[in-house]
Amino acid sequence: MKSMHRAPLISSSSSSSSSSSSSNSFVSRLLLLLTLLPVSLACLAFILQWRGGGLADPASASVISSTSVPGGNSDLNHEVFPGMETVSSVSPKAHQSSSSDCSNLARSSSPSFPYYGDWKFGVDSNLKPKICITTSTSAGLDQILPWMFYHKVLGVSTFFLFVEGKAATPSISKVLESIPGVKVIYRTKELEEKQAKSRIWNETWLSSFFYKPCNYELFVKQSLNMEMAIVMARDAGMDWILHLDTDELIYPAGAREYSLRRLLLDVPPNVDMVIFPNYESSVERDDIKDPFTEVSMFKKNYDHLPKDTYFGMYKEATRNNPNYFLTYGNGKSVARVQDHLRPNGAHRWHNYMKTPNEIKLEEAAVLHYTYAKFSDLTSRRDRCGCKPTKEDVKRCFMLDFDRSAFIIASTATEDEMISWYREHVVWGDKEVKMKLLRKGILTRIYSPMVVIQALKESGVFSSVVSSASSNLSKKQFLASMHKGNSSKTTESESLPLKDKESQGISARHLLGTESAVPPLSPPGMEHARFVTED
Repeated sequence: MKSMHRAPLISSSSSSSSSSSSSNSFVSRLLLLLTLLPVSLACLAFILQWRGGGLADPASASVISSTSVPGGNSDLNHEVFPGMETVSSVSPKAHQSSSSDCSNLARSSSPSFPYYGDWKFGVDSNLKPKICITTSTSAGLDQILPWMFYHKVLGVSTFFLFVEGKAATPSISKVLESIPGVKVIYRTKELEEKQAKSRIWNETWLSSFFYKPCNYELFVKQSLNMEMAIVMARDAGMDWILHLDTDELIYPAGAREYSLRRLLLDVPPNVDMVIFPNYESSVERDDIKDPFTEVSMFKKNYDHLPKDTYFGMYKEATRNNPNYFLTYGNGKSVARVQDHLRPNGAHRWHNYMKTPNEIKLEEAAVLHYTYAKFSDLTSRRDRCGCKPTKEDVKRCFMLDFDRSAFIIASTATEDEMISWYREHVVWGDKEVKMKLLRKGILTRIYSPMVVIQALKESGVFSSVVSSASSNLSKKQFLASMHKGNSSKTTESESLPLKDKESQGISARHLLGTESAVPPLSPPGMEHARFVTED
């Protein structure tokens, strides 16, 4: 009986062993297949890349497009960042031999600027058009250097700096003089005597600003400096000239690259003057120290907004201030350097022999960082000796907000000034701010902040200062201080207005019937009816 039951058990055990062996074989084959499949795909990809079938990276593509297409005018070139086309100077052979170099990969991913070579920003002398900026300033290096090198990044090659006050001190002016492309002009007695003989004093277009203090005197001084800068620009072979304050930055929106040179290159040859509408800084804190790297919100110009939006949101945008902008709203302009060119106030240019053909840009703007720091209240007050009364400030300041700010800074306590600054300047109401951002009244602009921060972090500004210091011996430095103290006038010293006034104004020529363009406020609600009727 026992032997009869043992046979089926042996048969059952053999069947189970065979089934298990078959299952293990299937799993092994599956694992082998899964292992070979990715290896095969990797080998295929390697073969395709080795035969040239892979995709090129953007930097390689820009090299190929600029070397294989005559003139490099491939559509691909317009897809790269400004400045990437500079890698085309590397030969294809050299590029291929180092394509696997990690350092080359890191370099290709770095941000680049169209005209950046080193801190000197040596711009090719054959680069067109040649652009210069003229300014009248008493600021320090902390403001002038970021302002200057930002515009060098945009393609500006030459700067005519009319300096006085802090900017004229040896420790600052010697640094400025050491920078290539910078011409420093001091407000010396010789300069004032030369400007006292200017034809401007015998013409009517600026006469309404003569013999008045503070902003009016500055306006006349700027115009006289602009007149001299025109001659310097012509002698230097410049194509365009721009008057810009050191609290203003050009924002070249609408150009194919972040470049003022590119923007002006696209201007038709029959255009004499290009107007940049201004945007005004809208600060969100009362403790800003460096506006260029801390302010990103701006209020857009009337010319860049739909009129129904502008007037529909006028009350919210004004916030009980006298006007839509705190200060001016009529922008700045750049002019072709040509015969008979003259200034027409700090905001415009004109021509003695013709009415300039001008255009107004629809996207580009001047970013005006006005009252961006709380200390701007007191610094403006300290530059003017007028009485803080409503009657006296009218003869000192052209714009209503400047008048109110001067009175507050002259009469209020520190706490009262901060409270007034927060109410009239700082945008603290998030709900109103978001509403105006959605409507397009306010806008965010980060490009200048990014460029200036990159320049600062790369050591450009510190290199300028250290280079200037190393080039001046202690003896030279002391000599320059002695010379500066004996020949330069201070900021408080004014033009020889009384001497000029004593000559009388009866002989003033009626040249240029159009008066100088002063800083003007944007349109107010009283203009809404006329716009609607149009």
